[in-house]
Amino acid sequence: MHVLLTRPLEDSIDLIKRFKDKDITVSHLPLIKINKLDYPKLKSSEYNVIVFTSSNAIRNLDTKDFNKNTLCFCVGNATEKTAKQKGFHNTFSAGGNVRNLRELILQNLEKKTDKILYVSGELVSYDLDKDLIKEGLNVQRLINYSVSHVKDLSSDFLSELKKKIPDIIYIYSQNSAVSFLNLIKKYELDEYWMKTNLMCIGEKTSSVLNELKWKKIFLFNPGEEEFLLYKI
Repeated sequence: MHVLLTRPLEDSIDLIKRFKDKDITVSHLPLIKINKLDYPKLKSSEYNVIVFTSSNAIRNLDTKDFNKNTLCFCVGNATEKTAKQKGFHNTFSAGGNVRNLRELILQNLEKKTDKILYVSGELVSYDLDKDLIKEGLNVQRLINYSVSHVKDLSSDFLSELKKKIPDIIYIYSQNSAVSFLNLIKKYELDEYWMKTNLMCIGEKTSSVLNELKWKKIFLFNPGEEEFLLYKI
């Protein structure tokens, strides 16, 4: 079996190892680049709660002055793992679904007056902060990174890809789906995917790639990648 992973390397390295341990051939094609953004200096002591919707939000935040016992809500297990690596102890994971994250926050927040810091990228698929504010919560959104598209494939990667098209491709965001589609069209690879299973996070992500012909399309949450191997 041949799998193509498309997250940046720091988000893929553990999964690459686990797949290779199962004797699965793994190719890696990051489809987006993460660009750190400057942001105003924070008074970390003001926040009783922190919400992270990606590991990149944590990596691009200066966390040294934050109380590591601060209540910390994370969109998924990988994000929670990154938060713990940064020293946060009091963490919750929503299993990879941002709408589940909303419910997790509402169910576990003891006081609506708690000041919440929501850290995210520039573009989001769901306005979590606005939704929580409608529920009467005190939320400040901090944008600390942006995403840019990968626009080129190396000749070596392109050659190897054509020799052995992946059986499975994992796409993790709408931005990544747009990058992938643009690359497919640029290098005239439209007709190569009829025997490939496409794994996407959410319908909005899969809809970007619906114009290509796939064997099957599956929706998944981060952390389910290995489980999906047994569904095809």
